[in-house]
Amino acid sequence: MDTKNEGQIKRSLQTRHLSMIALGGSIGTGLFIASGSAITTAGPGGALIAYGVMGIMVYFLMTSLAEMATYIPLTGSFAAYAGKFVSPALGFALGWNYWFNAAITVPVEITTVGLVMNFWFPHVPAWMFSGVIFLVIFIINYLSVRSYGETEFWLALIKVLAVVAFLIVGVLVIFGIMGGQAPIGMRNFTYKDAPFVHGVPGIISVFLVAGFSFQGTEMIGIAAGESANPEKSVPEAIKSTFWRILLFYILTIFVIAVILPYTNKNLLSADVQDIVTSPFTLVFQRAGLAAAASVMNAVILVAVLSAANSWMYASTRMLYSQAREGYAWKIFGIVNKRGIPIYGLLGTTVVGVLVWLTQFIGPEAYNYLVAASGLCGFIAWFGIAISHYRFRRAFIAQGHDVKELKYHALLFPFGPIFAFILCIVVIAGQNIDAFLKLDWSNILISYMSLPLVLILFFYYKFRYGSKLIPLDQVDLSRKTKGESFEDEEHHEA
Repeated sequence: MDTKNEGQIKRSLQTRHLSMIALGGSIGTGLFIASGSAITTAGPGGALIAYGVMGIMVYFLMTSLAEMATYIPLTGSFAAYAGKFVSPALGFALGWNYWFNAAITVPVEITTVGLVMNFWFPHVPAWMFSGVIFLVIFIINYLSVRSYGETEFWLALIKVLAVVAFLIVGVLVIFGIMGGQAPIGMRNFTYKDAPFVHGVPGIISVFLVAGFSFQGTEMIGIAAGESANPEKSVPEAIKSTFWRILLFYILTIFVIAVILPYTNKNLLSADVQDIVTSPFTLVFQRAGLAAAASVMNAVILVAVLSAANSWMYASTRMLYSQAREGYAWKIFGIVNKRGIPIYGLLGTTVVGVLVWLTQFIGPEAYNYLVAASGLCGFIAWFGIAISHYRFRRAFIAQGHDVKELKYHALLFPFGPIFAFILCIVVIAGQNIDAFLKLDWSNILISYMSLPLVLILFFYYKFRYGSKLIPLDQVDLSRKTKGESFEDEEHHEA
């Protein structure tokens, strides 16, 4: 392709798109399925504390990202920020780490689509559904960033409506208006060892579940470079999204914990194939809704489709960003006339298909690939926290006034430091039991992401002599490396 005739990234995502990208990224199987196991592990009180603390950390991360994204909006932003504000080696490692995670997650989510469809069509091979959805997701991302944004907006809206419906039904059940039983009261909150089960270790273990549930919110930073008005839309989207996420999660866990005791064995399930044990399904059934399992299976399907769509977008843009920053082959930075990094999309799709095929020819290899992506999201959050800390310090060190920033992250430097520390705690505590038992196989599976990102970091550091950038030499220019944009006028729907 002639690079002289290449297109430009199009700024066509509106505030409503960004809000739903962040919101949709965090409302998925973590909420619909895994929230039940969190209540069993830590009790209702412990689960609420864990999700509350993790939600506050995610808020600080999002505001950190917003401050940087409104000042320098970049496609695939947070890895590029690490390269600009900390060191090129960190940017290189974070970018490839996140792309690796996203490229693996796409086929994982698409495989899940097949399993979910088997609920209705048990005699049709799951891979047939997966193959069709893979093609559909590719086409959505191939058409335009607008098609991705619109698709994600409507898929996320369905998930939001499902959560709202659940909360309404749950409250009616609690007060005895639905379900044909007397008001429940708060007895399940103090049942046996509740509200706090397994004490502090139980809460810490739920941090992991909560962290995985919130992952995807950082996609708003990846999409910032294609926002029509990032200085306005990114802060607005982050502000509204955070409160919705925290409210949804806290209220959902509260409703589940009031209606179902933590000892309910069905809450332990975290398998999307076992939809009848979803806490949402259990509450709907308690309310007397006969089609609860089928309805929730449809919602789970929407959640998985949304995740696959978003991860395809995120992986393509991260590969594009790596190429623009000089960390990947230049061909992945080429944009077609519709504003799509076409070779980044094709490259990611090829890798995704290969990963998807490994489950048929080498299931063990597939499982290791999935495990290798496990901590990537937390590592990305770690990078956002350290990048923002360095950005603000460099901004002041170079004689700038904080008033120049269009958006200010709250409670600096507490926010990024708190997020930095909690990310380390979560990463280190991923599988403490495996360390205590010296179970090296489980240790390898649980922590595989760490050596991979360290190998990437030290490879770049020693090959190119990358060092920590002095604060007075940090590049705060608002012009991006080889990235050009084409504005599109779109009105909010």
